[in-house]
Order: sequence, then structure tokens, then C-alpha cells
Amino acid sequence: MNTNIYSVEIGSQRLELPLVPLSDQLTLALLITVDQGVSVLERAGRDLAALLEPLNVEVVATVATMGIPVAIEVTRALGLDQYVVLHKTPKIHLSDAEFEPVRSITTAVEQRLLFDRARIAAVEGRRVAIVDDVVSTGASTGAALRLLRRLGANVVAVGTLVTEANLWRESLGEDAALVHALGAIPVFHPHGDEWVEDWEG
Repeated sequence: MNTNIYSVEIGSQRLELPLVPLSDQLTLALLITVDQGVSVLERAGRDLAALLEPLNVEVVATVATMGIPVAIEVTRALGLDQYVVLHKTPKIHLSDAEFEPVRSITTAVEQRLLFDRARIAAVEGRRVAIVDDVVSTGASTGAALRLLRRLGANVVAVGTLVTEANLWRESLGEDAALVHALGAIPVFHPHGDEWVEDWEG
């Protein structure tokens, strides 16, 4: 068994994720959607869409960048055409964007989620599902929920390939009930020469 790999079931697939140290005390099983290939994401999109289909989703929203491949495949599998992206990197068309502050587990500094004002009509009054690759601390998800609700969206679900540990439950509070995941992974802490699973985070 490779101790630098974590094997996880994600919907109908099993993926091998590399273990990557974030610090001396914390290691993550890293899911990088853009490294998984089209067929993996297409199948995961179908699996996640099957969980979301009963909720009559009208628009899929995601947080850039790793959530974009997931959003495309879920949108396609739901038979929809439009999805929207909440950006973390300023771009020319986002100079007067709506925004919400956010700090994620893999980012050292506070960022802002940015939403193009020209896309507000796509979510206002619509049934929206936020989809992402991983829900970990819940920080990005919580910021996305606040921003989309402020813009008039009816957020009916949060769909994710995996949840990571359980910090997100406390962070999201009642909104944790919106989360639909294809799988779950722990974080890892050192114990002697090994990394041990921590499901609380």
C-alpha cells in the first residue's frame, strides 16, 4: 500500500488522491479536478446530478477554479445550459463586481468572491445549486451562499465531489443540511512516523 496515496470512493468511482503536507501538523488528500481527466469528471458530474435532480435546479453555480469542471458536467447532466462562476481572481469584467470576503484552508490570505453584475439575472429568483470539488472548512461555501442569496438566488443545494473532515458542518450551521456529497475524506495529522486520519478536522 502506498502511504502517500489515499483511496476514496467518489460516487460510482474510486480515485487515488496524493497526500500533500500543508504544514508540519496537517496533510490533505488533494483532489485536483483538472488533473482527473474528462471521463472521470463526466461520470462524477452524472453522479452528482442524480443527487441534485429531485431538487428542480434551474442554475448551477460554482467557485473558481477547481469547481468549474464539476459545474460544466453537472449542468450538462441536468440538461441545463447556463452555469455561473464566483471568481476569486479579479478580471477586467469584474471591476465593479458584487463580492463577499472569504478565506479558504489552502489560501493564506483573505480573498473576495466576485460575481459579475451582468450575470445577476441568471440567478435572481432561480433555484440554484452550488457545486464544488471539495467542501472542507465551509468558508468558500458559506461565502458563496451569502453572496448568491444577497443577489436574490434561492439556493436549494450544495453539491460536492467530497467533503473533507467535519469543520464545514459547524461553519455552515443549518446550511450544512443542503450539502450533497459523492464521498468523504479526512484530514491527516502526524503520529510518530505516520499520518493518521482525522475526521473532525
